[in-house]
Amino acid sequence: MYDYQKNNMYFAQVPGMMEELCEQELIELGAKNTKVSYRGIYFESDHCTLYKINYTARTISRVLAPLKSFYCNNANAMMKTAAQIEWEKIFSLDQTFSITSSVTKSTINNSLYASQVLKDGIADYFRAKFDKRPDVNTVNPDVRFNLFIEKDKAILSLDTSGESLHKRGYRLLAGEAPMQETLAAAIIRLSKWDGEKPLLDCMCGSGTIICEALMHYCRIPAQKLRKNFGFFHLPDFDESIWKKVKDEADRKIRPLPKELIYGSDKSQITLKVAQENLSRLPYSDSIEIAAQPFQHIKQFENGVLITNPPYGIRLGERSEVEVLYKELGDFIKTKCKGTTAFIYTGEPALRKHIGLKTSKRIPLVNGKLEGVLLQIDSYEGSRKAKYQNKEDKST
Repeated sequence: MYDYQKNNMYFAQVPGMMEELCEQELIELGAKNTKVSYRGIYFESDHCTLYKINYTARTISRVLAPLKSFYCNNANAMMKTAAQIEWEKIFSLDQTFSITSSVTKSTINNSLYASQVLKDGIADYFRAKFDKRPDVNTVNPDVRFNLFIEKDKAILSLDTSGESLHKRGYRLLAGEAPMQETLAAAIIRLSKWDGEKPLLDCMCGSGTIICEALMHYCRIPAQKLRKNFGFFHLPDFDESIWKKVKDEADRKIRPLPKELIYGSDKSQITLKVAQENLSRLPYSDSIEIAAQPFQHIKQFENGVLITNPPYGIRLGERSEVEVLYKELGDFIKTKCKGTTAFIYTGEPALRKHIGLKTSKRIPLVNGKLEGVLLQIDSYEGSRKAKYQNKEDKST
């Protein structure tokens, strides 16, 4: 019996600075006895909830199922443990595998070395039993394992997600500085946008924010486009429970009304990328996107503005970016009456150039880049939501 079977405990890896937000989502999806750790959350779950979390959670990165915990201060300890696991009940000889390791404050102090030793242990097991070994594939393996060693205490886990859950499957193309999907979903969650007001991303780039807004409103499971999950390889995987979980989540999908989600960007090339990404999601034809800079939008009143403007690290000169932020502040002040704006920037110092008071500043990480989410509450306009760009004088 593996560790996760003894106590039904799992570990969710989460983006930095999002632990509490992710814990809240896990609880909503049925997780019990949650405990926040650094960039992760321990939680208790039955099979049904585990499958549901992997299929529908929008903010977490992956979920690990601990197979075995052991004392590990040398390679022999790892090889001995590898010999005790019935690997053929997890994956077959014709399937590939990979190992991701993390070591800290331990005798074994090199993660690549740890991965190599465990890989050799798995290979030796198969060779001794079948006179053949499975291949390693570090790019797109059939099954992924995780090895964590801290103070010579090791936890070997199976990755129940497979690929990182931030990969939704709709973004085959990306702009120059894309926002990670889990971050976009987190910002939408933090904005409390529920579809009662229209949403605009006025610098939508490759469309990550509007794609996540579409999935959020339509209740499309975050992994609707994913075919394979790591939990398929758990020895006690129950296909009937998985089918029930998937069918139940899919039945909740609802259509997107017209004139609810808008996107715009000055780059026609980038906008084509956004359209291509959107096309992989249902109801994307209800989203209106325009090839124009936000400076040309005539008004966006009583709505929710969520955007991720460039911050000068990879895009443009610093002075140009500072001007852009000032113009964004002017746009919010003069054309977005009654609108709540959420601006994510990877360069917190740029916020002063917006020139507007922020009601909240929330630190968030985009990949390895630390940034901040700014909330700006604009003054009330008329009660009716309005979006008007240069070409379209309706709505």
